[in-house]
Amino acid sequence: MEELHEQERFRREKLVKYEEKGVDPFGQKFVRDHSSLDIKTRFANLTNEELEGKENVVIAGRIMTIRNMGKAAFFHIKDKEGQIQVYLRKDVVGEEVYDLFNLADLGDIVGVEGKVMLTRTGELTVKCLKYTHLTKALRPLPEKFHGLSDVEERYRRRYVDLIVNDESRKIALTRPMILKTIKNYLDNKGYMEVETPILHPVLGGASAKPFITHHNALDMPFYLRIAPELYLKRLIVGGLEKVYELNRNFRNEGISNRHNPEFTMLELYEAYGDLETMMDIVEEIFSLLVEKFSNSKVITWRDVELDFSKGFRRVSMVEMIKEVTNIDFSTKMSDDEAIKIAKEKGLHLEEHEKNFGHIVNKMFEEFCEDKLVQPTILYGHPSIISPLARPSAKDNRFSERFEIFINGVEFGNAYGELNDPRIQKENFLNQLKEKDRGNEEATEMDKDYVEALEYGMPPTGGLGIGIDRVIMLFTNSDNIREVILFPHMRNRS
Repeated sequence: MEELHEQERFRREKLVKYEEKGVDPFGQKFVRDHSSLDIKTRFANLTNEELEGKENVVIAGRIMTIRNMGKAAFFHIKDKEGQIQVYLRKDVVGEEVYDLFNLADLGDIVGVEGKVMLTRTGELTVKCLKYTHLTKALRPLPEKFHGLSDVEERYRRRYVDLIVNDESRKIALTRPMILKTIKNYLDNKGYMEVETPILHPVLGGASAKPFITHHNALDMPFYLRIAPELYLKRLIVGGLEKVYELNRNFRNEGISNRHNPEFTMLELYEAYGDLETMMDIVEEIFSLLVEKFSNSKVITWRDVELDFSKGFRRVSMVEMIKEVTNIDFSTKMSDDEAIKIAKEKGLHLEEHEKNFGHIVNKMFEEFCEDKLVQPTILYGHPSIISPLARPSAKDNRFSERFEIFINGVEFGNAYGELNDPRIQKENFLNQLKEKDRGNEEATEMDKDYVEALEYGMPPTGGLGIGIDRVIMLFTNSDNIREVILFPHMRNRS
């Protein structure tokens, strides 16, 4: 820390020297016409003679290395695309400019105009003809080989992490490319992108603990939305037919390597579709992403090879439980029989979980979830835990619902949407009873949504995908905080 403070002091002392030279230490607008990648792409494989005939280039970036040899210097500058070397000679730029360059420190931001050349070692380099100081860095960059060694500090000071960590920068640049690919796919399929409220007067759309706030002018509480589902389905009622939203959800729950209190979700709904429609869309989206962001159909994530060449396996929840535990929940079974099985398996049941549906779900979570390694569509969830999904026509104990699992992690959730307002109202009432019995994640009664359904919603398929986890998959990241630029952290104190 003593060395760091000393460097900060030296850098601040230099500010006076910049001002004495009539140079603003924090710069002005600077117009570039090339990036480091432009130069490496456009001028690759040319000889020095061929390069001499090319036009000047103007670049800008942060100084990452300096090798000063008295009357000449090499330094690397870094922009969004990468690094490029610059060669600066005192007899070319003049003594005054060279003295200005000698005030530079690692981390300073500068502009350079010059000719592209090759060094003796064959490195593409910009020979500086004009040097412009743009911004003085008052703090030094982390030491080159260790960077920000404290992982938590990397997340807190993401701006420094992006400067020194090429992998973090790659993830940051990949994320919008993945989002754009998904949006282009949906736009081409005829879906319309929409925006729905973040502040919700009624808790609903998913089972989760909410953040609660208060609107002063209306003098009423609001929830930060846990899901946009009920508003998007109102748009289906209104006749928009195919809609999607890519936006933030908020859940007042634990933080882990897979959970952040605010996260990005894709939700889409298609009128006249069903669960099979959503299964096909899921496979198409992942197939498209694998094709674009991987060199093969096999991806390594969390040290496991995942094969997408055959699409997703499709298996029901009760089939999966039988496969792992040899217990068959597809047969007619009373709550008491299910409770007996749960006790034999050592499952702890809350009061609201002492029924067939919750026990089936807990059996899956306890014994089966981590077994779903290869891409899998798991369908047929109990209706009691799926209050917004259509009951199965074959057995109403189960719903038209599926989840997407990859390497034991859930990536998404889909429904054949419940459009019978009578059943929906009953499900909301049952959720209120569960809340009274201690289920903190139960939803509330949304009377306006029930009223919307009474105007008639066509048979509809709906799908939600956790975008942050998708980014984790395609950047081989093990922690959700790696793919969120500014994840939430505890205070340093």
